[in-house]
Amino acid sequence: MTHIAVLGSTNMDLVAYVAKAPQRGETVTGREFRTIPGGKGANQAIAAARAGADVSMIGAVGADTFGTGLRSTLEHSGVDTDHLRTTEGPSGTAHIVVDAEGGNAIVVIPGANGTVDHLAPGDDGLIATADALLLQLEIPLEAVVAGAESARSHGVRTILTPSPVQPLPAELLAATDLLVANQYEAAALTGITEPRAAAAALLDQVPAVVVTLGAAGSLYVAQGDETLRIPAPEVTAVDSTGAGDTFVGTLAVGLSEGRPVRDALIWASAAAALSVQRVGASSSMPYRSEIDALTSRTAS
Repeated sequence: MTHIAVLGSTNMDLVAYVAKAPQRGETVTGREFRTIPGGKGANQAIAAARAGADVSMIGAVGADTFGTGLRSTLEHSGVDTDHLRTTEGPSGTAHIVVDAEGGNAIVVIPGANGTVDHLAPGDDGLIATADALLLQLEIPLEAVVAGAESARSHGVRTILTPSPVQPLPAELLAATDLLVANQYEAAALTGITEPRAAAAALLDQVPAVVVTLGAAGSLYVAQGDETLRIPAPEVTAVDSTGAGDTFVGTLAVGLSEGRPVRDALIWASAAAALSVQRVGASSSMPYRSEIDALTSRTAS
């Protein structure tokens, strides 16, 4: 079975559902509130596990009830948590507002994630056994760089999601095999708003780039390879929270299984399309059988 390692965040998502997100200084009445396990690292781990991989999570939770719940959710989803540390203090939280069209705005409080600033004993050995390492930017950058360099030294594919977006150090880019950014992150990294041009600019720094375009699908560019534009299945979005992480986790599994890039992107797009039709992040992520079924329907 494919083995995916994830070095990243675990957060408890505190989600408010509203008709329209408030403007600065405005108060609105919401229709529902939910507490849902999330965090970009945990989300990608759960997505990969549900897509059929053997997944290991490297990160930290706090010594609180949120931490207990986060660990339990990962384990229930089939994610190995032997390298998920427990630290004093609170777990990370994400405060999310979701509007009636499924769009969201998010404030992340790092909590225990802020303590993950290095690889702990055993993390390097775990990364060495993986087919791919998934990285995001919700933990300190020092650990992200250390993880990427560990993966590179062991010949393990590194897939980086540059979120929350920030300037990326040269040593991280040098150890990244595939950068997966949404169109806003790609624009922030390059100063270029047109996705294809932004992706092309990023190729000066990494070998391959995927820019996700929401309902418009995704764009793939790579050094020495053809450019691919993959449409997304047409669905009605309820909540887009976690859709990007669903896409990345599923894409990592597809590529690690040896699928051609086009097929892996189509498979990942189907997974993301399924996720936006359900509320929450980790709670919305589809299983392999569901992804296969939608991929087959859209191909026929």
